[in-house]
Amino acid sequence: MSKVQQNLKNHTRIVPMYIGVFYLFGINLGWAIYRVGSERTLSAIVGLLVAIALVLLFVSVRTQILTVQDRVIRLEMQLRLARVLPPDRHAAIGQLTHKQLVALRFASDAELPALVQQVLAGQLPSQKAIKAQVKDWQADLLRA
Repeated sequence: MSKVQQNLKNHTRIVPMYIGVFYLFGINLGWAIYRVGSERTLSAIVGLLVAIALVLLFVSVRTQILTVQDRVIRLEMQLRLARVLPPDRHAAIGQLTHKQLVALRFASDAELPALVQQVLAGQLPSQKAIKAQVKDWQADLLRA
């Protein structure tokens, strides 16, 4: 099994099954809307309600998965920073936002202290800016 080197350009994860299911739910919703417009039967109305429920369920499940993943990343990074940063910088961990912690997870332990300093100084205002400064990229292959 070959390992692809992860970096800023290829670190995003696309889940083909989610895309496929999303399109199928979209087609189903479009068909249900068409049926209600042309038939106006109880069956067509129930079909539309089920189609709407499926789309809402899909969005809800994906949102919950990403929320749990982000909470785990936040906890992991707080523990990692407590281990990597000098004791006098531990108070700064609480000043980092959730998005900043998520972006910092790709940095190696060696470069984390300097990156945290830059983030807190306001020199890296966005997740993209933080990730762009990472030199020794640490792959995250266990994402949802």
